[in-house]
Amino acid sequence: MKYVYVTLFLFAFTLTQSQDKLTPETLWKIGRVSDPKLSPDKKTVIYGVKNYDLAANKGTNILYSLNLQNNKNKALTDASLNASAAKYTPDGKRIGFLSAKSGDMQLWEIDPNGNNLRQVTNIEGGINGFLYSPDATKVLFFKDVKLDNTITELYPDLPNVKAKIIDGLMYRHWDSWEDESYSHVFYVKYNEGMILGAPVDAMKDQRFDAPLQPMGGEEQLCWAPNSKSFIYTSKKLTGTDAAYSTNSDLFNYNIETGVTTNLTDGMPGYDQDPQYNNTGKKLFWLSMERPGYESDKSRLMCYDFDLKQKTEISADIDRTFESFTQSNDGKYIYAIIVDEGCKQILKINISNKKIEARSKGIQDYLSIEIIDNNLLLTSKQTISKPTELYITSLKAEEITLTHTNDKLYTTLKVGTVEKRMVKATDGKDILCWVTYPPDFDKTKKYPTLLFCQGGPQSPVSQFFSYRWNFQLMAAKGYIVIAPNRRGLQGFGKEWNDQIGGDYGGQCMNDLLSSIDDISKEKYVDKDRLGCVGASFGGYSAYWIAGHHEKRFKAFIAHCGMFNMESWYGTTEEMFFAKNDQKGSYWDNKTNYDKFSPHHFVKSWDTPILIIHNEKDYRVPLGQGMEAFTAAQSLNVPSRFLYFPDENHWVTKPQNSVLWQRVFFDWLDKHLK
Repeated sequence: MKYVYVTLFLFAFTLTQSQDKLTPETLWKIGRVSDPKLSPDKKTVIYGVKNYDLAANKGTNILYSLNLQNNKNKALTDASLNASAAKYTPDGKRIGFLSAKSGDMQLWEIDPNGNNLRQVTNIEGGINGFLYSPDATKVLFFKDVKLDNTITELYPDLPNVKAKIIDGLMYRHWDSWEDESYSHVFYVKYNEGMILGAPVDAMKDQRFDAPLQPMGGEEQLCWAPNSKSFIYTSKKLTGTDAAYSTNSDLFNYNIETGVTTNLTDGMPGYDQDPQYNNTGKKLFWLSMERPGYESDKSRLMCYDFDLKQKTEISADIDRTFESFTQSNDGKYIYAIIVDEGCKQILKINISNKKIEARSKGIQDYLSIEIIDNNLLLTSKQTISKPTELYITSLKAEEITLTHTNDKLYTTLKVGTVEKRMVKATDGKDILCWVTYPPDFDKTKKYPTLLFCQGGPQSPVSQFFSYRWNFQLMAAKGYIVIAPNRRGLQGFGKEWNDQIGGDYGGQCMNDLLSSIDDISKEKYVDKDRLGCVGASFGGYSAYWIAGHHEKRFKAFIAHCGMFNMESWYGTTEEMFFAKNDQKGSYWDNKTNYDKFSPHHFVKSWDTPILIIHNEKDYRVPLGQGMEAFTAAQSLNVPSRFLYFPDENHWVTKPQNSVLWQRVFFDWLDKHLK
């Protein structure tokens, strides 16, 4: 197969010719590349680009097609469709995607050249995702099904009541209250763009969700190669039992018999993301071993149907797996793992489990599609550059396929990012990413920010964030140090587990060691240090505010845990709270007394900005309100930024710009 690669100016060169610095508004001019899919003949890739209109406060996704043989790019859809989740039909003759153009989200199709648009489904209430069967005779989709009665249905004489009657936990999750509906998996007969007959609910009358809500998608479903059965991921627990458990399983539904079989029975942690091999004799999936631990090592597992045997493919590597795909010949698995502050690609021989690194360098790979055993279609990003598509090869330099933001970046200056190793108080090494302002001059002194990561186990990798953007902070004149403290993924099981039951312990020492280390540099102004973070990073800011011994001149905490007892009593996924705190506050009160930031507010003496959102049910709004009340009552200079329409994150464009403006106003006031 012949590929034509177009030579471009090096990205680093274009940056040196830049004039402007990154701003909050500029972040919303960046086209966000996502969801690449190869055609069956491996000659074309389709992908989405989402562009935002800041004035309209919304974004629109457009599908593009890129011919890998001549490098020609073409838009397939327009803004009116706002198309997403695109994929080829198995024969490659059509492209299916989701669009709400007709009202509800439905399956639509176009030809690969963008012609012959038509709506395929007309499902009441819409659908949330779909998969074609390998023989193209059926479509799998999932949608919400209402099974429970509302208050007004139970008591029709009280039509204006807005109450809920609740008999168990998980009555709300992330940003939504239970709405009497459950996500169910359906299949329906299909022939060349036509739906035939009525859809069949594979989970009829079951009060469970599949895929897992609210994060799960099509990756949690798969067809058998013979198209006679499919697998879906579900946690078949409800109420309080569901709140305390991570026990999701893989369920095989046989279309011919209607029988459902649990393929991972007896495996008590998360099991998800199933994939058959090309013969249907083996099944691969991701699994966590320990029940109740949502950030356990994500293992790559294999079930051999002939031998009726489960084995771990990833036993020889002490890293967590994020995603995987299989080679065309079925001999290899290519996987993305979290490894030492980056997300890298591994190649695994299925027969002998031999592991080979397929990438190196400083980047985060986000997806893999197999062209052949030497060429991969990948998407990746870095702290300095948003996601684009690439051809990655063992035998040649990586080739950039898409240039969505090249024109914008020729107008921008970005700072240098360097890897810095810091000694922890126990002698271990902490990997930190340090981002310097554009036009950095080491003879000058700069205010410096300690970034505290959330998760609590999310890695500080090469992510390009549209809120916690290190290059934006650097463009505002700040040096940013972002440590991979204790508890983060990518450094092995022991490092990852060490945060459990020790929120205010070694992980906080790691953060302070990192800021102390970089403060030794002459270009760091030790009298102008700030500490910022969200979620567990917000907890970190609250905790350090009571223990920093005059290091910092400003703090910012977004959606952080402040009072660990009241947080335990109001959060939703109890397995997370119970696992990380090693029990409830009535069973392990010593731990809560020792590590709850609210016990140390008498030591707060530094200005603090507190940000919290109404629809955050993971770390409910009361945490930010309690922290602000404490700061105000103690006469600590403080400000409270409140978003009534955001959840644990800030996703709306204008809200995000306001967030950035208040964020930098606070830092500039106290550090400049």
